Amino acid sequence: MQTIYNSKVKETLYVEKLENGLTIMIIPKKGIQKKYIIWGTHYGSNDNKFIVPGEENVTEVPKGVAHFLEHKLFEQPNGTNSLDTLTAIGVSANAYTTNDHTAYLYECTDNFYEALDEFMDYVQHPYFTDKNVEKEKGIIGQEIQMYDDYPEWKVYLNTLEAMYHTNPVKLDITGTIETIKGIDKEILYKCYNTFYNPSNMCMVISGDFIPENLIEEIKKRLIEKSQTGEIKRIYETEEEGIVKSKVEQKMNVSKPLYTIGIKCIPLTKREQVKTSLGIEIILRILLGESSSLYKELYHDGNIFEVPELSFEFGEDYAHILITGSANNPDELYSKVKNKINEFKEKGLNIEDLERTKKLIYGNMIKQYNDVTDIARTFLSDFMKDINSFDYLEEIETIDINYTNELIKNVFKEDKMVLSVVK
Repeated sequence: MQTIYNSKVKETLYVEKLENGLTIMIIPKKGIQKKYIIWGTHYGSNDNKFIVPGEENVTEVPKGVAHFLEHKLFEQPNGTNSLDTLTAIGVSANAYTTNDHTAYLYECTDNFYEALDEFMDYVQHPYFTDKNVEKEKGIIGQEIQMYDDYPEWKVYLNTLEAMYHTNPVKLDITGTIETIKGIDKEILYKCYNTFYNPSNMCMVISGDFIPENLIEEIKKRLIEKSQTGEIKRIYETEEEGIVKSKVEQKMNVSKPLYTIGIKCIPLTKREQVKTSLGIEIILRILLGESSSLYKELYHDGNIFEVPELSFEFGEDYAHILITGSANNPDELYSKVKNKINEFKEKGLNIEDLERTKKLIYGNMIKQYNDVTDIARTFLSDFMKDINSFDYLEEIETIDINYTNELIKNVFKEDKMVLSVVK
């Protein structure tokens, strides 16, 4: 077992890679009653084209299979649903699918090991039939239609479609009504057997545990499965430019919603942590709660809440998103572009930079008080080949020269799009 201690948060990460390839990460929190476990596979909505280990031909599956699988794993041959079973013993369980991974989780204060029996059983024993797959298509179809009527989701999805030509990140994680029609039990079993191999999975647990004892308990519940070779994922080459600079849609909203997107070049493994931190700092200085631009927009009555600022990235994509509601999105967009140009000409204020670094650092430190934040962050970062502790170290290396160069290289007007829902 490998142990990694971080003196800044005074936390120790225990990592063990089992013989079957499963990576287990444990962050003990002595004296904390709440326990949290999350088990993820490096398989998300972007993984629609791949070569199965040991095969030569390319396998291409319909959009939405990863999410479909997530739904189906809870169903058991005896007609029960594992979510209901876990709820009955006082455990809060859930699952989710992203662009690059699928995760199953639960949290509790009591009955952790009783819940672990059910949890590890359903994730390792898929049960798909022609009948239950067809039934699920109706359920997921309703979910897709629900999101189609959700303005906050549409303004986001429209932004991605305006930025990306072919990258599957622009597609809804659930797929579409048309694509899920092509999903059958054979496809589900093939994708499960390919991506749900222990060597492609990671389990993260945080709570009051003795790591060695916990790992032994996990080993008892693992079924025998040997490692497979590397899964070759195939992504289409994405054009560098955007599709269109603006997209508008009319929906039932009380005030216009907007998302400003900036398409970025995909990051190398080496630059992921520093770049994402640098962009977060710039975004907060640009339009965070204490920024001059936010105060101006608020004073003018254009916006009444701090926009959501984010940087999303994966193996083959990266983009910045600024999202909120505004009385006049076009005016806001114009002022954002003007402020970015001002930063490019004059550079950032060094006092703003240092203050924002301290704020972000403080938020990162606070995450380590919550077992949920710890486990979900470590799993998400693991899927990108990042150790979450690296952010605590890397933020110290960011200086004014780095951020000023980042603004020039990343915040390019010809890569910007505006999505509005009126």
